[in-house]
Amino acid sequence: MSALSLIEILATLTSLTYLLLLIKQNIWCWFFSIISGLLSIYLFYSTKLYLESILYGYFVLISCYGWWNWSKRNGSLRMREWKPIYHIFTVFIGFALACGLGYFFSTKTDASKPYLDACTTVFSIIANILEARKMLSGWIYWIIINGVSVGLYLSKSLHIYAGLMIVYFIMSIVGYREWKKDLAGSTQS
Repeated sequence: MSALSLIEILATLTSLTYLLLLIKQNIWCWFFSIISGLLSIYLFYSTKLYLESILYGYFVLISCYGWWNWSKRNGSLRMREWKPIYHIFTVFIGFALACGLGYFFSTKTDASKPYLDACTTVFSIIANILEARKMLSGWIYWIIINGVSVGLYLSKSLHIYAGLMIVYFIMSIVGYREWKKDLAGSTQS
């Protein structure tokens, strides 16, 4: 087994632990996100998916913020939802940023799949911010991102990560349903 395969397996296990704890709204999810992020930075840099590597660097930082944001409220951070107009604006800005990043990485680096990599990166940043702020719609972004990421990772022969994205896709649907139930319960009380 190669060193990259071992790193991919460890990153996958810590990623799954993170997601399971996130669905349960357990603050320790952020610790596992940090570990997974650090492992993933190395993995993606090694496979020339530079934007994915940068994205996981961002995940480490946003996980620190998520841990701080969830802990400062002593478990009382309430789930919320955005108005549709915010999503329209966010998607428009997200695609504009992804096109700019895709163009830069396609012309200035040897990046593989720069436009697709840019889209998954930009929208993952958006979804992660929503998640750290306990916004229900973050799960919808993740459902789409995880579905698209399966193809991206398969194209780079990152089979374990592609499998992880399939699991993430399914678990994102579960996460959305669980958080939606929680949001409905908190608005009825």
